[in-house]
Amino acid sequence: MKIIHNSSLNNFLCDEMNPYIEILRPGNAIMAIISVLLLAFIEKDFNISICLASIAVFLATGAGNVINDYYDYKIDKINRPERPIPSGRISPKTAKIYAFSLFTFSTIIGFIIGLLSGTIVLFSSILMIVYSKFLKSKCLVGNIAVSFLTGLCFVFGGIVVNQALLGVYIMFFAFLMNFAREIIKDIEDVEGDEIEGAKTFPIVYGKKSAAILSSILIILSTILSPILYILGFFNINFIIMLTMPFIIFIYSAVSIIKDYSTENSKKVSKYIKMAMLLVFITFALGSLPPLI
Repeated sequence: MKIIHNSSLNNFLCDEMNPYIEILRPGNAIMAIISVLLLAFIEKDFNISICLASIAVFLATGAGNVINDYYDYKIDKINRPERPIPSGRISPKTAKIYAFSLFTFSTIIGFIIGLLSGTIVLFSSILMIVYSKFLKSKCLVGNIAVSFLTGLCFVFGGIVVNQALLGVYIMFFAFLMNFAREIIKDIEDVEGDEIEGAKTFPIVYGKKSAAILSSILIILSTILSPILYILGFFNINFIIMLTMPFIIFIYSAVSIIKDYSTENSKKVSKYIKMAMLLVFITFALGSLPPLI
């Protein structure tokens, strides 16, 4: 149940869209659904629980984005003035009610699936609220929280299809990659964050240190990713298909160290997200019969 900033996919889906849909950032919510569906695809287990889990994740992710915008609308007036709240299309009070309604519905659906599933959705909802209100501006703590939430989607999907261990392993890699991307997005948002007094890693330790840390996380996750093949979760397809995202990740790591400007940070953030989409495909193909 992840909270992330705007993207080209969101811009495409949200163009001239109703602000109550736009504020959910449906592109992000769909990405969260893919996390669940990916585990179902790997296990070849599609059932009513997967459908309910997808709905719960969509609503919870959307709610997280709404509550994030609610607490962030002053900063967004500088960094992202086009969003529904800073642009005046949705009032802060309405957004808050909307977010808590979505959190409630997603939690109910989670408990319909099962006790553990419901507990995860409830915990995620509470953590998203705490993150948005208290943790986001804290040095690294907010980055860790949102990265953990991103990875938790895979665990949630794994539990629904009775493959929790695989979900945990994928969560580890999702955590590292999102952690790196969150730091890069903090580099991108330094101007607005400084005005609001936020203590993000780039503000406290400098953009160069933030670029180095994000690069280390990217390289670490890339080097360790073949472990999933070694452990027998995926076949040789996984290694073959991993080549393209591997190249993009390494390029991104080198690029952000060479140029940690706001403009390049935006580009690198998009490169990483594209590579993560390719990794999703790699996971899926790695569960199919070997190509060779």
